[in-house]
Amino acid sequence: RTCDQLRCTACDFRVSLFNDYIWDQSCDYLFFRNNMPELSKLRPKMIKKKGARAYACQCSWRSIDELTDLQTDQQLRWVCGKH
Repeated sequence: RTCDQLRCTACDFRVSLFNDYIWDQSCDYLFFRNNMPELSKLRPKMIKKKGARAYACQCSWRSIDELTDLQTDQQLRWVCGKH
C-alpha cells in the first residue's frame, strides 16, 4: 500500500503515480522538469507493464514492479503530503 498524496521536498511538486506503467530508460531530469504534470506530454515515455507503477515529480522518477520500500532510497525526497 502506498500514500497517494506524496510530495517532493526537493522540487515542492506533488508526486504523480501511474498504475500499470513504467518509465522508458531514456527518461532524464529535463524530460520531467519540462513535462510534469501534463500526462499528454509524459505518455510518449511511458511503457505499459501490468502490475507495475510509475512515479514522478519534477526532479525524480521511479518505476516499481515489485514490493519496494521507497523510504530506503536515500536519493528520493518524497514525503506524505498529509491526508
